[in-house]
Amino acid sequence: MNYALIVLLTYAAVMFGVTVFMTKKENNIEKFCVGNRNTGWTMSALSIAATWIWAPALFTSAENAYTKGFAGLFWFLVPNVLCLMLFIPFAKKIREEMPEGITLSGYMHEKYNSKPVRNVYLFQLGTLSALSTGVQLLAGSKILSMLSGIPFAAMTVIMAVIAYSYSQFSGIKASILTDAIQMVFMLAVSICFVAFGVKNGGGLEMLVTGLGGAAGDAGSLFSERGWEIFLGFGLPTTIGLLSGPFGDQCFWQRAFCVRKGRIGRAFLVGALLFGIVPLSMGILGFIGAGMGYVAADTGIVNFELISALLPAWAVVPFLFMIVSGLLSTIDSNLCAVSSLTTDIFRKKTLGKTKFAMILLLAVGITVANIPGLTVTHLFLMYGTLRAATLLPTVFTLGGVKLKPQGVVAGIISALVIGLPIFGYGNIQGIAAYKTAGSLLTVILSGAVALAVSRMRGVNRG
Repeated sequence: MNYALIVLLTYAAVMFGVTVFMTKKENNIEKFCVGNRNTGWTMSALSIAATWIWAPALFTSAENAYTKGFAGLFWFLVPNVLCLMLFIPFAKKIREEMPEGITLSGYMHEKYNSKPVRNVYLFQLGTLSALSTGVQLLAGSKILSMLSGIPFAAMTVIMAVIAYSYSQFSGIKASILTDAIQMVFMLAVSICFVAFGVKNGGGLEMLVTGLGGAAGDAGSLFSERGWEIFLGFGLPTTIGLLSGPFGDQCFWQRAFCVRKGRIGRAFLVGALLFGIVPLSMGILGFIGAGMGYVAADTGIVNFELISALLPAWAVVPFLFMIVSGLLSTIDSNLCAVSSLTTDIFRKKTLGKTKFAMILLLAVGITVANIPGLTVTHLFLMYGTLRAATLLPTVFTLGGVKLKPQGVVAGIISALVIGLPIFGYGNIQGIAAYKTAGSLLTVILSGAVALAVSRMRGVNRG
């Protein structure tokens, strides 16, 4: 029986049915993008957590725990949770300053009254959504294609169509509703997997033994191997993740959707709920390393371990979990891109927003089908891209009013200098270049923005 195909069809039917039954088809473009701006904190927290669970959270956490031990999981998990917490005061600030806003690019445009500022933000936010969608399709289609026998390229299209089917019905309302359902399911399944994994994988002894990773040398953050992991993976990952929500329209959009007095609670609870899932996948990686399991493909070691340690039927909820995690991010990206069209077109129509959704999926499918591209490479690349707008955004919301020329120059310098250096190091596997590229991407955007603004007479408010 083709379980993967059954899971996909069931998932599509359930999510579309829930959307149609519990929301109404939205014809108002503002409500399509931000709803009624009064979504409760519980639903918002579940949606924030599900949106942040992209492919790396499900696969890379287990892979790093298995190959890089405690150090690898630490530098993936902690920045992932911390970034959503650090985002809270800025989410509150943008809502306070622009209560009727929809996008970060729209806020920056209004703040500086500058089309070049708006355009450079649109480029960063739009490109990020495309790369993020590509990595979801790449990771999900890889395993689903293997299990179902459906060609990889066809699977990327199928997953894209499923996400579009319910997202285009009521926009952000559909995304938040389905996210919440998906997150509850992922939490329940991941906790059960850990319980069965510990029981069938040799108990807590194997878990503790596996903290050092498959090679047994990565159980400490401060050992020689620990520092090597920090410089090659931890530092660029931390920079990319801490800037994650700041450079992602999905989270600014939710800041405009949630009830105003509950923004902090929604993001705090969302961060904690999110952490449970990659931690659970990481624990499976530790168990595999502790019991000496030899992975055929470390990129999907969690799936291999579930197949080896749990009953055969456990593959079905795991597949539901994978599809939920991946498509929750894709549908959020679709809503994010649809909201960006409100900054592009003077005449705003739902037709244009939905066309933007289709265009995003076309680009994402193309990215996912690039030969030789890996999830980890793509994840690190778009993580660094997000860092290009971090400091100009933080400065602006923090009260430092830069000059528009400074903002544009800072972001462009980060994209032209920092990002290529990181990209070279990422492709070649050279830790020094990855670290230098990550740091330059962050520092250049802020330093150049301040320097150019000062030369033009910066104002502080």
